[in-house]
Amino acid sequence: MEKAEAVAVLGQAELLKPTRVRAALAANDRLKLYMSVLQAAYDRASRGDGPILDLSREFAAAGVKAAWLAELPANAYREGKLLHVPELPRLRELLTEDLRAMARPLEGVAEFDARVGHWCAWLEQLSADTLSADDLNALTSGKRGKEDSVHLLVMDLHKAINRLAAELSSENIDGAHVWQIDEADRARVAAFMRGLNQTRALKLDHPGLDTAATRDGPRLLLQNDIGTNDAHVLVIQVEGLRISLTYSDLHRRRFAFFQSMLGEVGASWSEPQALTSAGFNFGATYYVGTATFDCAGDAALLATLEGIGARIVFLIDWNRARKRLEQFVTKADAVAILTEAAQRRIGHMAWLAAGGEKLVFGAMQALGPEYFRIGDRLDTAMGNDKARAFVLDVMGRAATIMRQRQPLALVADDARLLLVRYLQRHDEFDLLAEHAAYCHALAEGLRDSLAHGHERNRKAAREFSERAKDWEYRADQLVMDARSRAEARPRWQALAELVESADDVADALEEAAFLLSLIAANHHQGWRGEVHQTMQLLADAVFGAVQDHVRALEIGRRFGEDSSAEDHEEFVAALWRVLNAERQCDVLLRDVRRALAEHVSDAATLSLSTDFAQALESATDWLLATSYGLRRLAFSRAGVGE
Repeated sequence: MEKAEAVAVLGQAELLKPTRVRAALAANDRLKLYMSVLQAAYDRASRGDGPILDLSREFAAAGVKAAWLAELPANAYREGKLLHVPELPRLRELLTEDLRAMARPLEGVAEFDARVGHWCAWLEQLSADTLSADDLNALTSGKRGKEDSVHLLVMDLHKAINRLAAELSSENIDGAHVWQIDEADRARVAAFMRGLNQTRALKLDHPGLDTAATRDGPRLLLQNDIGTNDAHVLVIQVEGLRISLTYSDLHRRRFAFFQSMLGEVGASWSEPQALTSAGFNFGATYYVGTATFDCAGDAALLATLEGIGARIVFLIDWNRARKRLEQFVTKADAVAILTEAAQRRIGHMAWLAAGGEKLVFGAMQALGPEYFRIGDRLDTAMGNDKARAFVLDVMGRAATIMRQRQPLALVADDARLLLVRYLQRHDEFDLLAEHAAYCHALAEGLRDSLAHGHERNRKAAREFSERAKDWEYRADQLVMDARSRAEARPRWQALAELVESADDVADALEEAAFLLSLIAANHHQGWRGEVHQTMQLLADAVFGAVQDHVRALEIGRRFGEDSSAEDHEEFVAALWRVLNAERQCDVLLRDVRRALAEHVSDAATLSLSTDFAQALESATDWLLATSYGLRRLAFSRAGVGE
């Protein structure tokens, strides 16, 4: 007589509940595996000779070793609407046996007694080797609000067993309901709960994160229900120094998100196709996967369990947050925002509680049509990078305010102030700074080309000319961006005019790079000595002027916030250096022409060299015009007169 039977005979059936709960949880794992096998059989039979879904990790996690069951998907085939399933009677017996094992701890609960009896009888009357479409639906459908199914029964039993496990726990370790564990398990449960409790507060008052722990032979079992969703379950098995984690989710994108999160603590997931299609409801909405962690020692094992626990909270309401984010950023950016919010340990729940997308739309509306028109998306109005950064800042402020128990209204106020700061501090000057970076690269390249004698190196000069052409093209794209924004928003008009002026600088420098490549093609006679020296001085002066332009932009973008009198003085000084450089280049251009007249007799060299020097000098003319426009724009933002 086995111990469990002896206890039952003695009339102490209550003492059997922990053992039966443990057996029920193991039966739950096997039932999910059986339906995954049926799913794989259906998919393979529908596709024909496609690859067979790899369920090896799922078999290992469920502790099932049955060659016939592993081979079942490969041997199944369709005939019309019927799915022929070899060994169906054996599978039917396993389903019935484990369904009863799952229900055993809940005997006497009328609802479950009736449903289990109904489905066990239904399994008994199944055909010997075929399943109809209705049969498959009755086995695997997980949709609520329609007819009952075996799958729905399994999920409901699982939830009820988790509640029972909490009631049966003989002790509590940092919030985990625990029973029948070994002394060595305590540190492992505590490590998992330490991570879980580090971030638990981020879920606010949302239900979820209930944890149960027990031992099943050589394995420690940890279960976390994550949230209220029937299919959102996490099961961890610890045996020796290996952790095996089985995760189920209705949403593929959230599943992928959790994969990446656990990758940070060394997860090795099962094959990709199993992660995206090995699920219930014929792969439509339910995904199951297994991750393993092989730890180097006890310390690494505890650290991994803590890392897993700390990341679970970010799954709660993740899909709801993603959908709301996608109203004003791209799908990829929405996931990127949620990923970084998790990495920063701020999460998204406080943002949702404070209004979510309403915070963003409210801030946009408060700024008015000068910045945003009706129907504008945040990312198209201010760019993807800034939109992501702004939303993350709002999420961070929401988390801080909620943690400090301050009024939620503060989050909306902060969101509006943050958006004003992003738009005033960035936008126009960001676009100008990006354009100036291309001008800087062009001027620096011309200076360095002369310093290295590239006027005599055809290959090097041609390669630089091609890079210069690409930079000038990218600068042109920024001009087009500014023009399109100016058409929709009057405040961008001054910027568009300023960028157009700056683009003449880029055009002149790119023209100089092209002319240098022609000079290097055997038209550099007489460039040694005085000619090269004066050309180098001219290129150095142009580069210095562009550097001062970039410096003026860096100072000017701070105007209107916390700029000081020293900032204003340094800004004006940089613009005066541009003015002086333009005058210096006028003189240097004459010096170049004088040197060319004295030392160059070849007509082609003389013509190309003169044009080259003229292009360099004209860049400073346009740079000076740009500086005047920059001065007007910066001072208008600072609210001071010119």
